[in-house]
Amino acid sequence: MTINFNPNDIRHVVEADRTHLWHHLIQHKMFETVDPRIMVEGRGMRVWDATGKEHLDAVSGGVWTVNVGYGRERIADAVREQLVKMNYFANSAGSIPGSLFAHKLIEKMPGMSRVYYSNSGSEANEKVFKMVRQIAHLEHGGRKHKILFRERDYHGTTIATLSAGGQPERAAQYGPLTPGFVEVPHCLEYRNQYGAIENYGEAAADAIEQVILREGPDTIGALCLEPITAGGGVITPPKGYWERVQDICSRYDILLHIDEVVCGVGRTGEWFGYQHYGIKPDFVTMAKGVASGYAAISCTVTTEAIFDRFKDDASDSMSYFRDISTFGGCAAGPAAALENLAIIEDEDLLANTTAMGERLMNNLHALMEKHDVIGDVRGKGLFCGAELVADRATKEPAEEAKVQQVVADCMAQGVIIGATNRSLPGLNNTLCLSPALIATTSDIDAITDAIDGALGRVFG
Repeated sequence: MTINFNPNDIRHVVEADRTHLWHHLIQHKMFETVDPRIMVEGRGMRVWDATGKEHLDAVSGGVWTVNVGYGRERIADAVREQLVKMNYFANSAGSIPGSLFAHKLIEKMPGMSRVYYSNSGSEANEKVFKMVRQIAHLEHGGRKHKILFRERDYHGTTIATLSAGGQPERAAQYGPLTPGFVEVPHCLEYRNQYGAIENYGEAAADAIEQVILREGPDTIGALCLEPITAGGGVITPPKGYWERVQDICSRYDILLHIDEVVCGVGRTGEWFGYQHYGIKPDFVTMAKGVASGYAAISCTVTTEAIFDRFKDDASDSMSYFRDISTFGGCAAGPAAALENLAIIEDEDLLANTTAMGERLMNNLHALMEKHDVIGDVRGKGLFCGAELVADRATKEPAEEAKVQQVVADCMAQGVIIGATNRSLPGLNNTLCLSPALIATTSDIDAITDAIDGALGRVFG
């Protein structure tokens, strides 16, 4: 498909962007000499920029969001119809799409029962932190307030979520951070912290228990984890890890918060990443893929047991969850989310994600055999990563500048891939891939062909 643009027609847009827009995650000095990139149109797996260049998008909108692909008219139509009928009312009252989507969502999440709406993944996670802190005050005299988080995990961009983030470069220069958040070790077996052991997964989980015992179990309210670590290197949990984590939380009365902002709504081949591992969470948060970027929406989902703790004493004016999210009342989000969910079901995209994920992993393993610079390949479903190293024997990370050159080379070929970015000093060396759930075999092969060529040119 060819999209024809005349760049002269939107020169004023480019100049307005250069002069007034502050982009995310970009050093703007370069825009003094080069034009900022402006994406103009998207269809299926492809996007076109202001110059008319076509790109195959292997990161679903840059940040793992557009799960069902671009140009979905049925979602756009549903949003328009809802906005004309009833666009917004604060979520102190309900809405038709809000109620219906909550019902459909809970059908996909056995054991969960309540949905709290807000507008971003950061905000959804903050709601959990507030719930945990309030429970600590209501039931434990404020003592059981600490929240554990894992090295390499990411939970958002606000000060509190940065305080709960295991990526030092994300939080650098934004301190002092919020107290009461305590880090536990990562679970990446490729970078084993424990030496020769029989079961790395159990050892990685036992390291969490050691932190709990050090801090005091009566001070720990919750453990916040991604089911699969995303921006910290696409880390799939090792065998035995999640079973031991669940047991630890149960033994020490610690609430389990699963952050599904990236993995949720089909990305891994199940509705949610935690469902691969038999986890029974107390909280599940989600955002990006909930509406595939067609509207802003996030959800904090809890069990009925959590919900009940905020309504057991109606005589106490401070006992309920005294929180509000302004745009949690926007009806466009759940309207888009309903159609997004229906598309995944109607087109059997969970099965496609599993099949195409296997092809992507097989292709990456083939590249690993060809290119010594690939030290490890990890992933589940259409959520995969390839860690680049300067030396396979020592696992010395590849230079970050060269990793970014691979990304740039792929972009020049018309394929958009990602890489760990401003996460861990010296370890921003993993290529990240998350194509839309609609990906075909030819799309997957085009993505890995582009990486193949880029690795050859950058590393020789």
